[in-house]
Amino acid sequence: MYRHINIIVTIFASALISHSVCAQDISSVLRSVEQNNVGLQSLRQENEAAQLETKMQNNLGDPSVEYSPFWAKGTDGVASSELVVSYGFEFPTVYASRGKAGKLQRSALEQQYLVARRNVLLQAKNLCIDIISISRRLSLLERRLDNADAMMELFQTRFDNGDASAIELNKIKMERMETAAQVSRVKSELETARLSLQAMNGNFPVDFSIMEYPAEMPVPEFEAFRDSLLADELEIKASEAELQAAEQEIKVNNQNWLPELQVGYRRNTALREASNGFIVGASFPIFSNRHKSRIAKARHTASRLQLDDARIQAESRIRAKYDEMLTLRQTIDAYDRNLMEETLDMLRRAVEAGQISVIEYYTEADSVYSSLLSLSETENQYHKLIADIYRNSL
Repeated sequence: MYRHINIIVTIFASALISHSVCAQDISSVLRSVEQNNVGLQSLRQENEAAQLETKMQNNLGDPSVEYSPFWAKGTDGVASSELVVSYGFEFPTVYASRGKAGKLQRSALEQQYLVARRNVLLQAKNLCIDIISISRRLSLLERRLDNADAMMELFQTRFDNGDASAIELNKIKMERMETAAQVSRVKSELETARLSLQAMNGNFPVDFSIMEYPAEMPVPEFEAFRDSLLADELEIKASEAELQAAEQEIKVNNQNWLPELQVGYRRNTALREASNGFIVGASFPIFSNRHKSRIAKARHTASRLQLDDARIQAESRIRAKYDEMLTLRQTIDAYDRNLMEETLDMLRRAVEAGQISVIEYYTEADSVYSSLLSLSETENQYHKLIADIYRNSL
């Protein structure tokens, strides 16, 4: 008997230790999402394919081999033939310029991927913050439900002894009924958030059960705050990379007037005679490059305007987020959680002692619980805002 009990205790303890070891914090969840997210995996493959395409743009041409046999009257078999082996290529400066353009295009593609990666990780972090917020709200409601159960047990005894009215007992039962319904809804909300996070993790399980928000960072002065965020803004970096690629594309197109060269070997045979020679030629791009320079310059202008817009939008966003952060921080600081918790304890002791009625208790307690839920919602907004502000650090 005792042996079985020891085995059960050992298994239970092992399970608790395993859970504590496997439980993930936000950073480990984000690393897992980055590795397992199907959308990011697809983007990485698309990015790799696009980068290979930019390398192919600067490949050398393929050699050409032509063989032409000729027949004539009165001659058995081939009377004469011609063999031509040729190879066309561009000026070396064109290859160098296009190679640099390809490198800049690949850098722009990498920056675009980093923006997409950041957006996915920010979404995952917001889900983690939601799970923390919902878990804290659930804990508050479960405490409220436990309190309603204790109150109902107490007043049921009082009602049976004739010391409480049916109205008071029914009020407690209705309070418990409503709280139980809220607990059920919040549990469903928590499960939905967990499943959404698991879906972002490639449908691999995520063990995230933390109930504490990430550590808060001190609020710096606005100028330092703005300069730091602008330096890390991925949209600006992506736009700068696009602009550099567009500038180099103009340089490539400015060399399109250079002719393509062709060299080769030719061999002609006629019966028993054969002659050998070389091929030297050039192809002049008179018509094929029409409007290419104008297209490249138009794209460069568009890229420069996009960079200007990215900077304007980033500065406007940073100013708005900074003001919102200060407002939410002041709102949170205005709440006194300890005072509210103490008030709930005092109200419960007062109604148990018969100093106030059940109606008065729930009137006051509802106000306190409402304030606690408002605080919980504000904290959720604040930490999501902080995540959004420092999103480029993910």
